[in-house]
Amino acid sequence: MNRFDFTPYRRTTVGFDRLFDLLERQARAQAGDNYPPFNIERRGEDQYRITLAVAGFKPEELDITAQQNLLVVKGSKAEVEADARQFLHVGIANRGFERRFELADFVRVDNADLADGLLTIDLVREVPEAMKPKKVLIGGQQPLSVIDGGSSAAA
Repeated sequence: MNRFDFTPYRRTTVGFDRLFDLLERQARAQAGDNYPPFNIERRGEDQYRITLAVAGFKPEELDITAQQNLLVVKGSKAEVEADARQFLHVGIANRGFERRFELADFVRVDNADLADGLLTIDLVREVPEAMKPKKVLIGGQQPLSVIDGGSSAAA
């Protein structure tokens, strides 16, 4: 069983612990079925890419569904009637699949593309403005002053 070691990433990416925990849990859960094989790469501070090897699949045979904290990629081959071909060895998988990826909060699918048998799915982490860290000044705050708006009016 292959185990991914995300320790180097944990040291430098505060706040992504849940993302890496989910990826590690998924890798352990899917250890028995590694089809289709995939890569997960970090392309920037808040950008990721999942690449799946889906040789033989056409775009219309792939379905990508993004829900809250879940990305599901399904591939289903159309039923092909038996033809005159007689295979001596079948090494290229020609079966349907479903691959699930648990996503961290605020991660959304930005783009998907299929080229040369590789399906690439770009992910972006967009934290809402209200959830972003704010700079807090120490001693730089002005004391609150009460403005009396009614006493300065002339009678």
